[in-house]
Amino acid sequence: MAAIWEVLTALLVGFLILDFIKLLWSSRHYPPGPIPLPFIGGLWRVGTKLSKDSFIKLGKQYGDIYTMWVWHHPVVVISGFRAMKESLIDHSEDFADRPLSTFLLAICKGKGIAFANGHTWKQQRRFSLSALRKLGLGKNRMQHRIEEEALRLVEIFARTKGQPTDPSPFINNSVCNLISLLSFGYRFSHEDAKFQSAMQDLSNYMKFGGSTFLLLYELFPWLMKYLPGLHQKVLASLERGMLLVKEEMEKHKPDLALREPQDFIDLYLLQIEQKQSEPNSTFNYENMAHCILEFFAAGTDTTGSSLQWALLLMVAYPDIQDKVYNEMEAVLGSSNSICYEDRWKLPYTHAVVHEILRSRYVLLFGIPRQTKKNVNPCGLPIPKGTFIIPSFHSVLLDPKQWESPEEFNPSHFLDKDGNFMTREEFVAFGAGSRVCLGEHFARAEFFLFFTNLLRTFQFQLPEGAKELSQEPVVGITLHPQPFKFCAIPRCRST
Repeated sequence: MAAIWEVLTALLVGFLILDFIKLLWSSRHYPPGPIPLPFIGGLWRVGTKLSKDSFIKLGKQYGDIYTMWVWHHPVVVISGFRAMKESLIDHSEDFADRPLSTFLLAICKGKGIAFANGHTWKQQRRFSLSALRKLGLGKNRMQHRIEEEALRLVEIFARTKGQPTDPSPFINNSVCNLISLLSFGYRFSHEDAKFQSAMQDLSNYMKFGGSTFLLLYELFPWLMKYLPGLHQKVLASLERGMLLVKEEMEKHKPDLALREPQDFIDLYLLQIEQKQSEPNSTFNYENMAHCILEFFAAGTDTTGSSLQWALLLMVAYPDIQDKVYNEMEAVLGSSNSICYEDRWKLPYTHAVVHEILRSRYVLLFGIPRQTKKNVNPCGLPIPKGTFIIPSFHSVLLDPKQWESPEEFNPSHFLDKDGNFMTREEFVAFGAGSRVCLGEHFARAEFFLFFTNLLRTFQFQLPEGAKELSQEPVVGITLHPQPFKFCAIPRCRST
């Protein structure tokens, strides 16, 4: 018996040595990084818990472009503004593909926009941008819808009568309702059972993205599909989401020819009809459903988390909160309405909005890319088909670009005369050809929600409460830990 164990031990040691040599040999073709070990690759350098600083710390040791091996799979991380500009910005088409992992193929099958490639991605993205413009993006029509939803949120906070309140469900419901208006043409009641079920499904998806279940599914898909866990909830949530979109689509069909298109489904159904004779058309019901589910998944948690951070920071920095309010009162005077164009009259407020998005970037890292050919950014070789992680945190916190990157400092976006400055290093909405599809919508939404809330209320800690934690909860998004504040109505002269 002892002899058998000795043989098995020798075989295991021999396998580990051969695996280690194979990893070292393969790593010659990639940028430097942590030494890859058998089974775990370079994950030993990350530890058991990812944080927004994980990739930044590794970048300081291995350079702006480095390789992190996940078992036998090389993952190249691009960090810092110089490397990001030379790769994702200046040569964006070379980094335009998405890697389709086992789980991504299971949930999206290469459909939609965010995780599609090639002809499908180009057609779906081009049409979606055109559809958003037709629905009023950048025009008064869409702005009025955002303003109305912002005022509904103001009313909800007013009902709290200054009592300690958790803002997250109210904010997320309002943001999600705007996507519903855009996609379906109507908003849900916050108490609607279908709406609450959809919100729970979104929550399951976001929790899964930061869980160990995702890694286990990628490594052992043949096993995980038979085991219970969060991954099964996500797959069930996806099925419910697809069913919801198909139900809405059926409601839109009957009288579509008799009226003007009102929402994304209307426009997409018309596009399907117009392109049905084209052999290379990718316009079909499945792609439409995936596009709409992406709008909800990408637009709800990111904007919702950013607005939660915004209010938490205003509580933490009351002097900045007062400066924003005083600027709005001085510039807008007796006008009760705020429009998106007012941002150019409110340089300090505009700077605060950008600084919130910079200092509290809500994604752990950018959605992964994949190289379309052999590339050499900054003189480092990256083979075709390599999995790329863009570390936008490292750009938004790059000490070479920002005066005080770790601090919440609106002066990062103001010149010496107090005028607002656009910054090329501001990549909170991504960079290159895969930049956020809904960037303009999200910017208008964030600005109008933020300004309407701050003009109506003074946000402060409940009496006797401790200072709010600014450590994020890590998932797909980095949202604040649960907190409560008091929304005290402002006594305005108007």
